Amino acid sequence: QVQLVESGGGLVRTGGSLTLSCVGSGRTASMAPMAWFRQAPGKEREFVAGVSWRLTPTYADSIKDRFTISRDSAKNTVYLQMNSLIPEDTAVYYCGGRRGTTVSVSPSDYDYWGQGTQVTVSS
Repeated sequence: QVQLVESGGGLVRTGGSLTLSCVGSGRTASMAPMAWFRQAPGKEREFVAGVSWRLTPTYADSIKDRFTISRDSAKNTVYLQMNSLIPEDTAVYYCGGRRGTTVSVSPSDYDYWGQGTQVTVSS
């Protein structure tokens, strides 16, 4: 079993930055592929970025060149550095982990979820 706890959300203006953190606990936390998803009101949960245990990143086209995912395996922590934020980035951001070895862009492939952290970008 893996438990995930996100933090770092908040309210920022357009063009601002935030860094989200996701701390995992459990025996396999350091090995599981991890990803960030987001869900805006009335929309489906969508893939943002993921990182395998080999530290290979994957990004959604909508955030490429603005967001950076990183992983500190020693701390079982995954980060999402978000720069040049725009109002369309407003959503609840969720950290997900899955059994297996690769990142998936489908939320249904994830076995573990955090509680989410709200990111609001004002215009």
